[in-house]
Amino acid sequence: MAEFDAQRFLKNLTARPGVYRMLDADGRILYVGKAKNLKSRVSSYFRGAGLASKTLAMVTKIANVEITVTRSEIEALLLEQNLIKDQRPPYNILLRDDKSYPYIYMNTEHGYPGLYYRRGSRQSRGKTFGPFPSSHAVKSTLNLIQKTFQIRQCEESVFQNRSRPCLQYQIERCSAPCVGYISEADYAEDLEHTRLFLEGRSHELVRTLEAKMDEASQALEFEKAARHRDTISRIRHIQSEQAMESDLQDLDAIAVTEASGGLCVAILSVRGGRVLGVNSQFPEIGLAETPSDILEAFIPQYYLASARAVPAELILSHPISDQVLVADALGQAAGHKIRVAHAVRGIRQQFLDLAKTNADQALGLKLATRDGQVKRIKDLSERFDLEQPERIECFDISHTSGEATVASCVVFDAAGPLKSDYRIFNITDVQAGDDYGAMRQALRRRYRRVKSGEVTLPDVLIIDGGKGQLAEAQDILNELGVHGVFLLGISKGPTRKAGFELLHRADNGAELVLPPTAPALHLIQHIRDEAHRFAITKHRQARGKVRSESPLEGIVGIGPKRRQALLRHFGGLRELALASVADIAKVQGMSQQSAELVYSALHAE
Repeated sequence: MAEFDAQRFLKNLTARPGVYRMLDADGRILYVGKAKNLKSRVSSYFRGAGLASKTLAMVTKIANVEITVTRSEIEALLLEQNLIKDQRPPYNILLRDDKSYPYIYMNTEHGYPGLYYRRGSRQSRGKTFGPFPSSHAVKSTLNLIQKTFQIRQCEESVFQNRSRPCLQYQIERCSAPCVGYISEADYAEDLEHTRLFLEGRSHELVRTLEAKMDEASQALEFEKAARHRDTISRIRHIQSEQAMESDLQDLDAIAVTEASGGLCVAILSVRGGRVLGVNSQFPEIGLAETPSDILEAFIPQYYLASARAVPAELILSHPISDQVLVADALGQAAGHKIRVAHAVRGIRQQFLDLAKTNADQALGLKLATRDGQVKRIKDLSERFDLEQPERIECFDISHTSGEATVASCVVFDAAGPLKSDYRIFNITDVQAGDDYGAMRQALRRRYRRVKSGEVTLPDVLIIDGGKGQLAEAQDILNELGVHGVFLLGISKGPTRKAGFELLHRADNGAELVLPPTAPALHLIQHIRDEAHRFAITKHRQARGKVRSESPLEGIVGIGPKRRQALLRHFGGLRELALASVADIAKVQGMSQQSAELVYSALHAE
């Protein structure tokens, strides 16, 4: 197995929260960790100095790193705990402290059960809730329960020896069961509300409290109704802050993403409202053309061929045509009804967005791996009978109806995108919409610097375009005396679909279509897509700058005061453009000559 390329991996890693898993050469998990910022945290393992001996020993064994993006650090921490519990990675035992995750304990055998913060082994008697992601989460929850349900939290020795209420009763955080201020039946009702809350059945609890609030209002017990109202408010507030529990049924959020010939399907598993993890798959789809086609082919195989457990709900990033058929087939195999949905809202949409993010991230990391890049370059060399290229450049033109035309030049080497060598060319003195002229200008400006040694000559030059653009590029290189560059054009084929692009060779004029699964085609697509992305980004910036400038600013002799006077006099540029030279000359500070300059500038074609 190839040595893990940490630098390449980190360059493409997201800065979002999530969980990372360190794997050895045999695919065994060495360590599981969580991070508020994945890029920053994982980078710390590869900094080269300052690592503890145990950490350094683990890093030397790393052959791969897998990541799962989460919505928050809390979700990352909970997912980390679940993975550690299931996988028992050896270096988690060595590198983490021996504290277990905290939980809440209820001593149910007591007539007036209390709630307690606990760590370590679970109690054999009573009921436990958790684990919670941190001691702060447990203490915050216990504090909320005190305010909301007034359940005692004192130890047994204190409870049994009280003769009068403590301070917690005085500040309305305990109902004082120690001195009999509340009956066992009423206390049991408060305890049931607490149990529902801790089990994540908050919606059921809110409905119960709303009914009680209505009853108290109708009985004119307004103080009691107000307490129920405040309780409901606190519960809803904590629901918005904690993603640990939810009343959602079990579901899988499935998202598909495609880029540069690569494909990833991410399955985000949610059970009991908790994100358990993401399974990223990179299937070979063959002739499936759309994301919907891909999902329709993938889902039955994923669940039926492998006898995987199917949750009650599947939510998809794209609709599938046989949705009812797929749901019925999965339901028959699972023995329960399956809901398959595409258009979702609220928390389901958040889970689906998270699945999409993980799919994008997983595909981006896969495309950036050194093994994948080496394989693509090797295939390119073999298909076009080239020596293995060390530098590939690609040009693309971007404009909006000829406005703010720019040309991008992106550079790839054996390690992937070489962004420090990217260049953008603002195209001037070319007729609007003349892509050939724009390409000529960009190539001339780029490669006339080869002779002076300012620019490194690429081994392969890719032009986003057909025969016409390719011929222009060849003419410019000949004009500049630049030789030894393999020139290749890429254009949309007859179907205009990704994977069926038409490639044009400048050396022999041949046209060819590579198989959609060809690594060489994926490399060309990746470079073309990156050139297009870079050109579009810079074009939008240039267009925004142009549109934010007044056409009056470029007129010689028309300074800020004259511009202000013109706009004030006519009320705006539109009215000024409709004015005659004589009308413009009447504005204070304007002469006949300056009026003619303004008129000419506003009416120039």
